[in-house]
Amino acid sequence: MKAEERWQARFRASRMTLPSWAPKAPHRSIYRSNSTGKWEVYAWDRVTGAVRQVTDRPKGTAYAALDPTGQWIYWFGGVEGDEYGVWWRQPFTGGPDEQVAPGLPPGQPGGIALSMTGVAAISWASEGTFRIHLVRDGEPFRLLYEHTEAAWVAAMSLDGSLIAVNHGEYGDFRHPGLRVVRADGDVVGELYDGPGKGVIGLRFAPVPGDRRLLALHERRQRHEPLVWDPVTGEQREIWLKDSGDLDADWYDDGRSLLILRDDRARSYLHRYDLAGGTLTAIETPHGVIEEAAPRPGGHVEYAWSSASRPPVIRSTNGQVVVNPGGPAAPPSVPVEDLDVEGEGGRIHALISKPETGSAPYPAVFLLHGGPTMHDRDSFSPEVAAWVDAGFAVVRVNYRGSTGYGTAWRDALHGDVGHIELADVAAVRRRVVERGIADPDRLVLAGSAWGGYLTLLGLGVQPELWAAGIAAAPIACHQTSYEDEVESLRAYHRALFGGSPDERPERYAASSPITYVEQVSSPLLILAGENDTRCPFRQIEKYVAKLAEHGREHEVYTYDAIRESLVVSERIAQVALQLEFAKKHVNGR
Repeated sequence: MKAEERWQARFRASRMTLPSWAPKAPHRSIYRSNSTGKWEVYAWDRVTGAVRQVTDRPKGTAYAALDPTGQWIYWFGGVEGDEYGVWWRQPFTGGPDEQVAPGLPPGQPGGIALSMTGVAAISWASEGTFRIHLVRDGEPFRLLYEHTEAAWVAAMSLDGSLIAVNHGEYGDFRHPGLRVVRADGDVVGELYDGPGKGVIGLRFAPVPGDRRLLALHERRQRHEPLVWDPVTGEQREIWLKDSGDLDADWYDDGRSLLILRDDRARSYLHRYDLAGGTLTAIETPHGVIEEAAPRPGGHVEYAWSSASRPPVIRSTNGQVVVNPGGPAAPPSVPVEDLDVEGEGGRIHALISKPETGSAPYPAVFLLHGGPTMHDRDSFSPEVAAWVDAGFAVVRVNYRGSTGYGTAWRDALHGDVGHIELADVAAVRRRVVERGIADPDRLVLAGSAWGGYLTLLGLGVQPELWAAGIAAAPIACHQTSYEDEVESLRAYHRALFGGSPDERPERYAASSPITYVEQVSSPLLILAGENDTRCPFRQIEKYVAKLAEHGREHEVYTYDAIRESLVVSERIAQVALQLEFAKKHVNGR
């Protein structure tokens, strides 16, 4: 198989998310899969083995949920191909779609929580306000919560009597408070640990009448599990001596917790017994676990991959849980770890080297989005495509990334963008010194926040990069703030310490458009015309400035938001990026 055929086969290979199931009907599951060429929702009856496609939308479906009784499948549909839309539902066994809350105007989704009593809590954001509505069959929807600061529904107890809400009322969307209210809006309990220490609600115990809420706190400079009874106020912190950020879920009897630990780009599973306080490691292959959930009976299902091995849904009982069908993705190369001392501490990077050619290689610095995300030792068709094209791929978990503790994640303040790029430059120096990368053939690339850093890097570090590729980037923070969705406005205020009117100097200093005159390398920009997270108008302003100063650039637009859910569109975009890089780098 030729290199181009191989990387395209990885995108076309069938993939799926970890199946979720109904607590009161665990044989009924839903998952999302790209087996038809776009990501859609599927229903799976584990008893009969029957699989049914639930949604079929032109641009795919990103959000879905199954109610605890297994009767209804909920999914979110945008109205005009953007992120504004409404929730729909369909019977698990099939039937017509029906709108969940008729009459509720479209909004940006902020999550949905479902109970076994038919009550649903839906989060919306629109027109500068965040709202949570309660919906019950045969009754008008009712407003439960409303605020101008960001808020979203985190969980609902199985009986529908308690609803957990995360909110930014304390002024910092990045470190939310956690409130539990009753269906009439009365506050039951509140958790807030002060500035820089958020509390994130996860899930109520999966037992009817059980008030305990599982959450994550940041009291010891990382995310750690907490079990909280909001009525009595009793709290129990779960501590692990092992390093890394933690996530958690309940076992079905409510007596144990599944702990998912992310440490240095790999994942580990543990079972914690609440009665005895014992912690037991669960054996899994070396790599990354995207999602994991305990099944009735005690075994755990998890979505696993590594940089060299394609994704698979596994079980701790040793079986492959389900196969999405269709051809499997060809494998790729393993990653190598690199640690570099930077201005703010040790920087962890991942390097993927091509199997052909010799060092020093042309290289692409592929910067992750977020910024509160991190690159891991997981399978990436994009990374594999660059490697097949003969490029080394360098991924940097710069300051602002998750997975390395609260202090590293929260380091972005006062000099946003420049902090991350200082770490990228430090890693660049090291890979050049070690003879891995050719300093004259380096591409800076990324999507979303990574796209933003690409534009900024070409402006403030023009001597370091031979070319740039920015997908769905922020080009002007102020203009982006004016047009973006409400949750990102809240994030901007938290990151910069206020709005553009309150902190104009910070917004300007961190905006790529401020440095457009210094751009000297050819640049490719990919932008979604309906993107409400990286709005198109601010990209148009940046491109006009590039043209005004005679800078070499290309622009590719597509009718979708962020990364498309349609496989053919993703292939077209990657092909365009590889062609652009080869044209401007390989000939140098």
